[in-house]
Amino acid sequence: MTAVGPHVFWITSRAAGIAAMMLASGSLGVGVMIRGRGESRRLLGSDVRALHEALSLATLIAITIHGVALLGDAYLHPSPLNIVVPFTGAYRPLWTGLGIVGGWGLAALGLSHYARGRIGAARWRHLHRFIPIFWALGIVHTLGAGTDAEQPWMLIAIGLPAAPALFLLLGRLFGSPEAEPLRQQRAPEPQLSGRRG
Repeated sequence: MTAVGPHVFWITSRAAGIAAMMLASGSLGVGVMIRGRGESRRLLGSDVRALHEALSLATLIAITIHGVALLGDAYLHPSPLNIVVPFTGAYRPLWTGLGIVGGWGLAALGLSHYARGRIGAARWRHLHRFIPIFWALGIVHTLGAGTDAEQPWMLIAIGLPAAPALFLLLGRLFGSPEAEPLRQQRAPEPQLSGRRG
């Protein structure tokens, strides 16, 4: 049996971090489309909620692998505290800390799906709207703490899935008709009675 190479933990963490960002972008984009109406929702098919849930859970698994793999990294050598408590590590503490905050936020809001009955559907939907903030913290973490952040392949790997998610999110925030919720449809005009004069 051969010994584990010195960089295997770092490579594993890096790969899981990239996968986490790609999956999170996919989950965000699908989530925005679920709340939309019209063509974008029909394109996803009937299993859209299952797809969103699967992408969300895969994101959380990738984030966990990303952090846990660093425990074996001989260069960074973080403690368990450094990978779960923001801003406690020695390596780029601001950028790493923002990533940890983003990871915890995605985990808390993503897993809150399974407690909707206790939280209440309206409150859960309101809390769920904060997910893009934690997603954005993940992107900031990747660009600030990632060792390959300036490499074109990394920018493409993060940017390609993030661009459609951002486009859909901005459409939703700034009133794209495609993303407008059904409840915001225009109410019918009241009927006027009496003679016109």
